[in-house]
Amino acid sequence: MFPVLIDLGFFKIYTFGVFLVLAFFWGTFLLWRNIRLTSFKEEDVFDGLFISMASGFIVGRLLYVIFNFNQFGFDILKYILINGYPGLSLFGSVVGAALGLYIFFLIKKIKFFDIVDYFITPGLLALGLGKIGSFFSGVEVGTKTKFFLAIKYAGFDGFRHLTALYEGFLFIIGAYLSYKLLFGIRRQKYAKGFNFYFFWWYLGLVYFLFDPLKSAHLTFITTDSLNKTFSLAILLTFTFYFLYYFRSSILGKIQIIKNSIYFYGQKTISRVYKTTGKKIKGDKDKNTSKD
Repeated sequence: MFPVLIDLGFFKIYTFGVFLVLAFFWGTFLLWRNIRLTSFKEEDVFDGLFISMASGFIVGRLLYVIFNFNQFGFDILKYILINGYPGLSLFGSVVGAALGLYIFFLIKKIKFFDIVDYFITPGLLALGLGKIGSFFSGVEVGTKTKFFLAIKYAGFDGFRHLTALYEGFLFIIGAYLSYKLLFGIRRQKYAKGFNFYFFWWYLGLVYFLFDPLKSAHLTFITTDSLNKTFSLAILLTFTFYFLYYFRSSILGKIQIIKNSIYFYGQKTISRVYKTTGKKIKGDKDKNTSKD
């Protein structure tokens, strides 16, 4: 891994920092492209972006400190000096960012669900690039494995999963899917806010699948991974939401399948009757009349 991309002695460029800058640049650019499709003012959108980034950072840092209080204690400087004492809660950052964005647009009297869908694709792209950066910098380390796709991290024994890289690619795929959903929302195929719900469902799915493959877990009181617990709760919540949202379509398809089974079953019974000349049990003899 390459935690330091360029080392000039007096000046260092960190790999993770470079990817964070790329995530910010490409995420912001994509947000600008999305907003150009709307009538929203660009200054309002980007003010909301910076407010959400600040609130996401504060909430993410605060939750990380709370869940790792034994490392920080009551030393306020440790809370602030993130370079010396790194750590952020991803779920805390996402919740904080969404809350900051909601409050900002509430003050601006802009309906949250009218605009939030345009933030999802840039957000997923930024998450993907950030995860790829954490892989190359060695920030997130996978568990030991004998899988042929494995790598050896500096300071860790054995070959380990490329967990952060997997997550990064999946988040980029999620960005593509959310971009497609955005145009479905614009064509009124889906309701406003659908992309926002998709983001939470997809985030829960990715973290639920890959958190067990990480060597370090965020814990609190118990030894269970908090990220896995949160991701499962989010995944189940929004899975039920989507089942309810698509209930008419799902029930319609189930009815079509039932009708098809019944049709082919009746057709099979008819063929057997014509071939053997015998009635199937339960098949009424239409030629028999009651006395």
